[in-house]
Amino acid sequence: MLDDRYSLAFELYPYRQSPDQSAARPVRHPVVVVGGGPVGLATALDLGRQRVPVLLLDDHEGVGTGSRAICFAKRTLEIASRLGCSGPMLDKGVVWNVGRVFQDDRQVFDFDLLPEDGHAHPAFINLQQPYFEKFLFEQISAEQARGAPIEIRGRNRVEAIEQHDDHARLDIATPDGDYQIEAGWVVACDGARSPLRGMLGLDFEGRVFEDNFLIADIEMTQSSFPTERWFWFDPWFKSGASTLLHKQPDNIWRVDFQIGWDIDRAEELKEENIRSRLDAMLGKGVEYRLVWSSIYTFQCRRMQRFCHNRVIFAGDAAHQVSPFGARGANSGIQDADNLGWKLGLVVKGLAPPQLLESYDTERIAAAEENILNSTRATDFITPKSKVSQTFRNAVLKLAETYPFARPLVNSGRLSVPCVYDGAALNGPDALPGGPARTRVGSACVDAPVGNGHLLEHLGDSFVLLGINVDLPDLPETAPIPLRRVVFRTSDDLSGALAARYLGTGAQAVYLIRPDQHITARWSAYDPTAVQAALMRACARE
Repeated sequence: MLDDRYSLAFELYPYRQSPDQSAARPVRHPVVVVGGGPVGLATALDLGRQRVPVLLLDDHEGVGTGSRAICFAKRTLEIASRLGCSGPMLDKGVVWNVGRVFQDDRQVFDFDLLPEDGHAHPAFINLQQPYFEKFLFEQISAEQARGAPIEIRGRNRVEAIEQHDDHARLDIATPDGDYQIEAGWVVACDGARSPLRGMLGLDFEGRVFEDNFLIADIEMTQSSFPTERWFWFDPWFKSGASTLLHKQPDNIWRVDFQIGWDIDRAEELKEENIRSRLDAMLGKGVEYRLVWSSIYTFQCRRMQRFCHNRVIFAGDAAHQVSPFGARGANSGIQDADNLGWKLGLVVKGLAPPQLLESYDTERIAAAEENILNSTRATDFITPKSKVSQTFRNAVLKLAETYPFARPLVNSGRLSVPCVYDGAALNGPDALPGGPARTRVGSACVDAPVGNGHLLEHLGDSFVLLGINVDLPDLPETAPIPLRRVVFRTSDDLSGALAARYLGTGAQAVYLIRPDQHITARWSAYDPTAVQAALMRACARE
């Protein structure tokens, strides 16, 4: 249900005929991205910034219809910053770091997701998904004006796909009839119901949860709720077995009610029944306007493999998790971050196609981690037996008083980047006493340097980062670009860079991938070791 007075539908790429539709034979494109959601847009943007020609096909003419995903994590914002568009997201989004957990009418405990200083981005922002997509599209438009070879075609629906050794052929339906194109690579970002996945006869493996959650987005100009994440177990207002509350931009509040499995969906979606739940929660006399509602079930499942010959799956098309922990869209953006630089090198001929196998293994590991955390959260939120219910309630009671019990409370372990421990692309971890949080395989941790922050200096390419160490002439790394970035203790006025990156010694050297994951680190500069680690990271050994 959607109130027409509150519409987040943006017509961004209206249908236009393309020359491909009248071509004598199917035109071949290096990369075709299917799906104009956040993952598809981010993938196209990343490839276009590398000057890799990319065509995005979407069966709509823009973004919108309800707020959908709203919680975007720090790592997602850092990726958006690398792509050039985190500024408007931060300007529009509602920033939050603090969450509170309640049982009945009692606060169990609170937590701060970013208790330390020295980061350019907050732990989370709340921002309706259509805005997030709109800002990605606006950055695509800006990159197009600078010559980035990105094309988006609205109302171009993929109807069939046929794979060959070196390309895929796509049948596309438009308002003016059908046509065909070819693609060197296809990136399937077409959502949880992924038509492409079905066309290839592929499916998910995993678990479906028998529960339903009612979403209600309401507009409240007067509210006593702070800008925090609030979660209730067994709430006193009895509107659901659990309830989640978040503030969004435009005075919109998201409320999720857990309403059970055996329900009449049509009955639950009637406005008077939604209002009955909201009134019990908010109290009499609170004025609000219901602007959007929906019911969702969820599953924790993934494809067995994400790479299938010339078709690569990303985001919800590849894996699905429960919404608790904000792991859906955030994980999908990390898929795009992982895939973009690898596919770019392969298309340019700078790396072998085998490099894409690392996307499969690394992002499957991330999906498994997210599924594990989501499954545990869901089992805690919705106990399946009296014994589980008793255990959960005992944990909540103990957590009110005893800190040891609080890590056991699971209202959704919130999204953090996966560490690619033991990944095939990893080089040596040769920094004695090196901090665990910046070990090989981890995403770089931000830190203040000079008048800015570390991550903004890393950019889109491989970087050799030196801390208190000279980096003279770089090793021969052709054809892979390698930049050097050097900081000294005098640039680190807060001491955060040293604390987060130095080991027991006074200097360090880091080799960092284009997705800002650490691929090797040393206590001293050795050009031969750097060259070997770089070639390994590009599957060019």
